[in-house]
Amino acid sequence: MHANIPTAELMPAPSCVRRDVKPDIVRRFLAWAQSADEDARAEAASALARAYLHSDFDPSGRAEAALALTALADDPSVLVRRALAEALCRAHDAPRALVLALAGDELEAGAPMLLHSPVLTEADLVDCAMTGDAAVQTTLARRPTLPPRAAAALAETGQFDAVLALVANLEIDLPARLLGLVFDRFGDEASLREALLERLGLPAALRARIVVVAARDLALEASQWMSASRAGRVAREARDQAICTIASSCPPEEGPELARALRAAGALTPALLLRSLLSGERGLFTQALAELTGLPPSRVASFVVEPQAQGFAALARRAGLKPGVLPAFRFALAAIKTHAGLSGDGLKLPLVQKVIDDCERRDDPALGKVQALLWRFAAEAAKAEAASFAR
Repeated sequence: MHANIPTAELMPAPSCVRRDVKPDIVRRFLAWAQSADEDARAEAASALARAYLHSDFDPSGRAEAALALTALADDPSVLVRRALAEALCRAHDAPRALVLALAGDELEAGAPMLLHSPVLTEADLVDCAMTGDAAVQTTLARRPTLPPRAAAALAETGQFDAVLALVANLEIDLPARLLGLVFDRFGDEASLREALLERLGLPAALRARIVVVAARDLALEASQWMSASRAGRVAREARDQAICTIASSCPPEEGPELARALRAAGALTPALLLRSLLSGERGLFTQALAELTGLPPSRVASFVVEPQAQGFAALARRAGLKPGVLPAFRFALAAIKTHAGLSGDGLKLPLVQKVIDDCERRDDPALGKVQALLWRFAAEAAKAEAASFAR
């Protein structure tokens, strides 16, 4: 730095900050800055900003220092403007006009303000989200203290990279409505689905929707090396397995929304419902029938505990279950009663085997497709049991 304006005189190290900075130093600084190189100007800008924040100016000196800092916001060098932003970005008493000017600067200079400045109000941040380009939106989405309205603006209108950064910012809470909206906009993007799954407390319905889309992508990919029908079956079975895992840990209050989301996605199939029962759970089956019939879950539950009664048969017909699969559901519900207390996730081999035996004793050709499905369930459950034993 120029010998007439030593850096230490403007702003020494924080441990020895001087308290007697005079206004004439600011004037001398501005005169000196006309001919100094950008590295020296950047160093001096940072020192002047720290002096403004930490030194005892009198009112006129403080006003003059603020004017000098504001003048630096128009410096042709982005290095100088960046140094100024870095020095002021965490200060509550930084000049508001200067903060706004730097926040609206090109991103290389303004990023520290967008990321950290407590001077920027919620309205300021909403405006940045609504008017900024993808790079500005993405920087803003990484802000650790992003307020709700600004987060909502990014979720609703932000470009993909910004929305991905927003979802990946685990320091801020995002309500379920915004997460669902983000998925509606960009759910086809695998990277966004992965980021959503990293968030704690993700609603069960949204997890299920993510699984459905991921299964669709799996079917398309698998069809490159196997028949389309086989790829579709592999993907559906993987999807149903994941949905049953989600349903088993779903809080009761989220059950109706989970069933509604599965129905809307076309995933509320007899195969899924039978799998859920043979995993030892009645919850998803009950919520699904409530969704399909429009009856209250409590009323549906009263029919489900008596699967051999005519009331259950009428309920199943109203839900759209075909007569050919009704015996399998009755056998599954009865098996749950007699094999209560089975532990572990996934299909329970004793339940599956009991339903297979009951179906074979019935000797009904209409059960052929269901029995084929049950034997696939049995193979899956046996492999899982063997793997558990091996571990």
